[in-house]
Amino acid sequence: MTRAKARLLTLILPFGMAACSTGGSYPSLAIRDVERPSGTATAASGTQADAAPVLPPASADLVTRLAGLVKVAQDADTRFQSNRTAAERAVAAAGSAGSDSWSSATVALARLESSRSAAMTALAELDTLYADARDKAPLGESPTSQAIGDARSKVAALVNAQDQAINALSSRLRT
Repeated sequence: MTRAKARLLTLILPFGMAACSTGGSYPSLAIRDVERPSGTATAASGTQADAAPVLPPASADLVTRLAGLVKVAQDADTRFQSNRTAAERAVAAAGSAGSDSWSSATVALARLESSRSAAMTALAELDTLYADARDKAPLGESPTSQAIGDARSKVAALVNAQDQAINALSSRLRT
């Protein structure tokens, strides 16, 4: 160790170690009673979160897999539409930002957004399948990529309609 380093350590060490000292007038770093977990908390009431979508297995034949992905998206759209009415009512009744009614509307909007997650997952899977199919036949659209593209278009239409509904409600809530 060089003299400069040794000198630096003798200057810094007493100050850096002071907080870890158990003596003196420094507070203890031990857990205090108020920091210990206590009390009885209960979960907020509401609906349970939707389970993750069960996508068709990758080994399924293409037609079955595509039909399964479209079905997942359609089921998500059904959940979305059932939550949409409640979100529209909550947004229409929302008061100023920060009020209870505004908070309820943001929760309803979040629930609406969440209900479409399975459709987004199906669309992402279709995007991947389409990209892989186009990689295998880059010069022209093969029957495989065309079938995937058709399924993707159906799911994308559902997701786009959901996006428009969410954007319309979000813009009304901000004002």
